Amino acid sequence: MAKGKNRLEPYEKMLSKLIALTGGLIVLSAAVSGFDIKGYVEDLLAGGEEAPGQQEILEQVPEAGSSLYAEVNGGELFFTRAEIAGAREAEQPYESYSDLDKLGRCGTAEALLDKSLMPTEERGSIGMIRPSGWHTYRYDDIIEDRYLYNRCHLIGYQLTGQNANEKNLITGTRRMNVDGMEPFESRVARYIRRTGGRVLYRVTPVFDGDDLVARGVLMEALSVEDGGEGICFNVFIYNTQPGVVIDYATGESWRE
Repeated sequence: MAKGKNRLEPYEKMLSKLIALTGGLIVLSAAVSGFDIKGYVEDLLAGGEEAPGQQEILEQVPEAGSSLYAEVNGGELFFTRAEIAGAREAEQPYESYSDLDKLGRCGTAEALLDKSLMPTEERGSIGMIRPSGWHTYRYDDIIEDRYLYNRCHLIGYQLTGQNANEKNLITGTRRMNVDGMEPFESRVARYIRRTGGRVLYRVTPVFDGDDLVARGVLMEALSVEDGGEGICFNVFIYNTQPGVVIDYATGESWRE
């Protein structure tokens, strides 16, 4: 993984040089015509491209093979500078979950995480939730706990305490959930507990066309106060299981 770094640093340096070179003109203009200096600076910092669409993400990700995950965009985050600036200025943590689409599929889940969101009680049942593409398949000789699919939290329970929330649960292999997503979630949780800092966090299930089961999830995270020194990743976790073929259109499966 690429080492975390302050993704705003080049822009902040550029802005500092610009202000140093043009500061006199800006101040003079403000005095004469009421120029909005604060708005001018905010506009300079608020650029950046939006996160790519689902098909664009799939095009960037290599074939799974035996890999659990792949780094996306060279590890560079898709958060815009405006989103990062908003997280820095936010006074309270927040969570946001997309409404289910017409096929009953989850969309992006994002949050500004801090210690106050973490659960203080044991997780309850989620068996009543049937995410899109859900089936119960057992492969006792292939999978450690036998069952192919888990109800996978997009934002892990350990981070927010969100449990039986249908907007936060997708059909995913145990391998994606336990071996792929959970280690990244735990890194974030440990960082928050250790430092008391906040993490800007986003998980996007990536579907191919009208498939009911996601090909995987895109996980992005950035530690806010230290500009990514503690936590910084942009990875795609594959929704696969060696030895099993998955029909992502329906969720059905069979042995290779």
